[in-house]
Amino acid sequence: MNVKEGLKYSKEHEWLRIEDGHAYIGITDFAQSELGEIVYVEVETVDETIEKDEIFGTIEAVKTTSDLFMPITGKIVEFNSKLDENNGDQPDLVNSDPYGDGWIIKIEISDEGQIADLMDKAGYEALIS
Repeated sequence: MNVKEGLKYSKEHEWLRIEDGHAYIGITDFAQSELGEIVYVEVETVDETIEKDEIFGTIEAVKTTSDLFMPITGKIVEFNSKLDENNGDQPDLVNSDPYGDGWIIKIEISDEGQIADLMDKAGYEALIS
């Protein structure tokens, strides 16, 4: 299973990458492999502030649908247009490139202190092993 160095991870299998004062959030390689082929990603919370551990969207695979949980509190400023059915319509990027082009949302961080509560690579590897 691919777990990247330099990211933070939640127990709900979301990852977080800090870049230019914002955070990008997606699901881990482990999560996408457990879900199987991703066919749809829905995020209707753009421009909303979502609290840590609250649901910000859903991800649908061929056989199941799962909620997406915020790893930290923040305002969603962007939904990855490549995943959006009205734009790129490539939800399979979550399968093929979960840490790159398969990112799901970009947020403005509300409470940077919450980042310390997330796991690093070693902690997440211990969780999934």
